Amino acid sequence: MGVVILGIESSCDDTSAAVFKDDVILSNIVANQDVHKAYGGVVPELASRAHQQNIIPVVEKAIKDAGLSRDQIDAVAFTRGPGLMGSLLVGTSFAKAFALANELPLIEVNHLHAHVLAHFIKEDENDTDQPDFPFLCLLVSGGNSQIIVVRNHLDMEIIGQTIDDAAGEAFDKCAKVMGLPYPGGPLIDKLAKEGNPDAFTFSKPRIKDLDYSFSGLKTSFLYFLRDELKKNENFIEENKADICASLQKTIIDILMTKVIKAANDTGIKQIALAGGVSANSGLRNKLTELATEKKWKTFIPKFSYTTDNAAMIAINGYYKYLQKEFVSQDVAPFARTEF
Repeated sequence: MGVVILGIESSCDDTSAAVFKDDVILSNIVANQDVHKAYGGVVPELASRAHQQNIIPVVEKAIKDAGLSRDQIDAVAFTRGPGLMGSLLVGTSFAKAFALANELPLIEVNHLHAHVLAHFIKEDENDTDQPDFPFLCLLVSGGNSQIIVVRNHLDMEIIGQTIDDAAGEAFDKCAKVMGLPYPGGPLIDKLAKEGNPDAFTFSKPRIKDLDYSFSGLKTSFLYFLRDELKKNENFIEENKADICASLQKTIIDILMTKVIKAANDTGIKQIALAGGVSANSGLRNKLTELATEKKWKTFIPKFSYTTDNAAMIAINGYYKYLQKEFVSQDVAPFARTEF
């Protein structure tokens, strides 16, 4: 029958469960939490409570939609970290209980590794559009901005990363300063399509090697709006699209400048995107443009696999299952990790 993996993801505010047969997805269920919109960001305590409400029905639906029963599952993979500790505890506890009750091996998954391996999710057995090893992966999300050399499914090395804030956080914080609702990143992307990306100029950091920094950009953006609002109190409303387009262009330029350097330094010409910010249309278009210019082969994930989801946990669990990388019932989640 093949190896059947149940994946569970609960690192932040999405409760998700997926079922895989080998590397082919059978189901992927995600329950979102709208409660956080009223607070302008994820509230950890509310997130963990919502996970407790969602975890059982989400897992049951994933198994049902896969057309399988519990006794056909071979292992349980779960997000161990990084993420919000309360949220991780819900997913970890459920995975441990499910594995114990059904006498199944338990597989812990690093959330960031899982984002990278989203490129190996197959929707049918004839899907062959996956990167060859080694490849470079630009992982961009609300909490992480990293350039990773991927040597095989389980061997990855960070060669560049943010020294302070992440690209996704820069999008969301700048959106909040503009008065846009949470989450702000997708709204900036939408408005940017209507604006002039060269209308305004924001500072770009000078960070050595392949590392990133976005804290200076946030400060520059804040001061820019402060000064312009002194001149015209309606400045944001009158220039919203141009502001968003200029900000997005700046962030993308910062990201891709280091990717170009990484490709030149390593000689690797296969480049992949991963993480929540990989859904950004400007970033996707820029990578496609550079692929033609630099003769790269690029891999851009489907939108459904960019945000947090259990499919990426299950595919990681599958490759760990093949190597018999199991953990015991005393495993504990972690909020932070180097990688």
